Amino acid sequence: YIAVAAGLAVGYFLLGLRVVRPTHRVLIEFLGKFQKYGGPGLYWIMPGIQKLYAVNITEKLVDATRQEIITSDNLNAFVDAQIYFKVKDSEVDVKASQYNVFNYEEQIVALARTTLRNIIGGMTLKVANSERNTINMNLAEALTHETAHWGIEIVRSELKEIQPPEDVQETMNKVVKALNEKTAAIDYATATETNADGQRRAAVKQA
Repeated sequence: YIAVAAGLAVGYFLLGLRVVRPTHRVLIEFLGKFQKYGGPGLYWIMPGIQKLYAVNITEKLVDATRQEIITSDNLNAFVDAQIYFKVKDSEVDVKASQYNVFNYEEQIVALARTTLRNIIGGMTLKVANSERNTINMNLAEALTHETAHWGIEIVRSELKEIQPPEDVQETMNKVVKALNEKTAAIDYATATETNADGQRRAAVKQA
């Protein structure tokens, strides 16, 4: 009986051991109530009575997932973006990431998708394609404001693509090609005129 009891005691002790890496911060609850905040190291908790939550504080990436957005000039564009963020490592922020929001990763994605629709929906497709840095900056600012009480730091946002449908892209390519051909024709005409003018001047001088 003593051996069995000793074995159970050792098993109970080992069951409560937790090792926390430097990439995490710890929240310990006692009977469902917050009890302690901690950093990396070795912890022992009472199984069934205490619970340890290890919160990752390293930078993470979430994809806002590709979506179709209608621009202000009534053209459809497929838009995708990536958000880089991390949980701040202070006690207040780590607690906020667990107690102020249900699932911050899913909600950051939802916020990013909604914000992109608002930003790009107010632009023409041409402007949206040329103002990617502005879109990235506005998206990061909006997310920072909306997640201020989640203990989250929005590190940066990156617009992966603004892709119009194939027929629109084909039309845009034709327009660009026509503009390039027009510019080339003007340059050729200017060069020809300059050359002819030079030949006339040479003929005058020779005469």
